[in-house]
Amino acid sequence: MSGRVTAVSRSGGHEFSKPGRESIRLLAGLGVEGDAHLGVTVQHRSRVARDPAQPNLRQVHLIHQELFAEVSAAGFEVGPGQLGENVTTAGIDLRCLPVWTLLRLGAEAVVEVTGLRNPCPQIDMFQTGLLKEVVGRDPDGNVVRKAGIMAIVVAGGEVRPGDPVRVELPAEPHRPLERV
Repeated sequence: MSGRVTAVSRSGGHEFSKPGRESIRLLAGLGVEGDAHLGVTVQHRSRVARDPAQPNLRQVHLIHQELFAEVSAAGFEVGPGQLGENVTTAGIDLRCLPVWTLLRLGAEAVVEVTGLRNPCPQIDMFQTGLLKEVVGRDPDGNVVRKAGIMAIVVAGGEVRPGDPVRVELPAEPHRPLERV
């Protein structure tokens, strides 16, 4: 399984959207250099308020570009970085990957998938009604989260649009993604 990076984004502040960049640098065990979520311990403000010592399993946020076309069909305009992701990909259904999948981004960087992003009400503050497009229920009533996945940085390196993304699945049995 492989795909490609279509955009990279980062923001030093805790704004909802992140501006696109020519490249980002991933730092092993920390996250995206210069990003507000960089750190060994959790940096997401609501999670820091609960327990600032918990490990940061949300160092890098990835979204599949195909989500933008899906929400566009429902009348929403969303582009890379606007939902707060650091890496936008194409060609891989990120949500179907199991926990602990390795994603090789470009020549050096490697991230390990930790779980699903839990879409929050800020999405509706960005565009009213968008939240219901990125979180819903399947026919069996199970919650479906579409707003991307979270990962930790295993090996650092530069990541740029156009870089390949190579998927390495963990040993079986595979554990499905849950929210982190």
